[in-house]
Amino acid sequence: MAVTRVHLAERDQYLEQIDRLVNSHTLHGSESLCKLLRYLAAHALTHPGEPLKEYEIATQVFHRPTDFDPQLDSTIRVQAGRLRLKLAEYYGSEGAEDPILVDLPKGGYVLSFHHRTSAVHKGLSVPPHSSGYQETANAHTSRNWAIAVIVLLILLAAAVTVIETRLAGRAAGEAIATTHTEPVPAAFRTFWASFISGPEEPWVIFSNGAFVGRPETGMRYFDATRDSRELILDHYTGVGEVLAVHDLDHVFALLGRPILVKRGSLLSLDDAKHNNLIFLGSPAENLTLREIPGTQEFVFQRLTSGPRKGDLAILNVHPQAGEPSVFLASSAKIPLSEEYSVVARVRERNPTQSVMILAGTTTIGTQAAAEYICGPQSLEDLLQRLGISNTSEMKPFEAVLRVKVTRGVPVAMELVALRKSIS
Repeated sequence: MAVTRVHLAERDQYLEQIDRLVNSHTLHGSESLCKLLRYLAAHALTHPGEPLKEYEIATQVFHRPTDFDPQLDSTIRVQAGRLRLKLAEYYGSEGAEDPILVDLPKGGYVLSFHHRTSAVHKGLSVPPHSSGYQETANAHTSRNWAIAVIVLLILLAAAVTVIETRLAGRAAGEAIATTHTEPVPAAFRTFWASFISGPEEPWVIFSNGAFVGRPETGMRYFDATRDSRELILDHYTGVGEVLAVHDLDHVFALLGRPILVKRGSLLSLDDAKHNNLIFLGSPAENLTLREIPGTQEFVFQRLTSGPRKGDLAILNVHPQAGEPSVFLASSAKIPLSEEYSVVARVRERNPTQSVMILAGTTTIGTQAAAEYICGPQSLEDLLQRLGISNTSEMKPFEAVLRVKVTRGVPVAMELVALRKSIS
């Protein structure tokens, strides 16, 4: 029976069950899910039956900003779905004998608590009554029917749980089986080691610059000097970012680690401090990069003078022998044939965090940067240039790629500048 009124003794039992779940092997390392579970449990016990809104969970549990919009950000729905799977997994394995079942019904965010019956747990023994045989027999019959119904309901619930768990497991297994037919290059494990060893999945943050206008009439970058912020369209990104996400998803699938994909304008600074992050796109469009530590040697900057004034370039802060002071793609007045990209692992204030930046001066450059580190041969070349072996630990670095482009497709990439151990 779902909880509607919670007595003190029951409350202690339910909280004890929540502690058992949080400390279980199933939820080990899933800090965000444990926080969500505790919050939902506290709400269910303090305000039984009252619904919860995504906005409340987003702002109070995950510290999203006050302008959080659940229509644009599916984080809470995704986390709730993950929690449902974890609960099913727990009760299908280590929690199979627990006396209390905790469930998160679909379509809402209100936890329910159920007591297992002693009939299921230990079998049922009904003592005879001192009254007449017929009354005792009727009582036994009614009780037996009730027990049978309860047993069937619990078995049905267990069957549904097992089916959901196995379907999820089968889907994951099929994905792993599909990708694991392809060997995992050693370079992938070395380069991405810190990203796949963290407690949470790495976040891929793709750019979505601030535009004004409409696709059907033409769009341009937002200009704070003449445009109203109310007219900003921030839900568009380039084809290069899309293809970069695809390449990264393939690599992390090989490594057995899912990724979480999020657009830049929805990333909070709290998220940026506590997760492993891979940024796609330059600070011109991935605006969060302007608020966190970024590249130091190869910096994206718009030219302020000369014939290419206003064009986005990569500034070479400390040029070495034979290197230009500025890396600049083909002029916008001619078809794009040459582009430059930055591949960088930057140092964060949090020593347990890893942050990667993959960005070009155009969306094609961003695609090329992702392809470069998602290609086994080119990645091996980079590791060799960095002096990293299979047992070495990755250090911060910054690199510039020259990209040859044909008909909007990056066809060749060359590493033309490299800085090791950026401090």
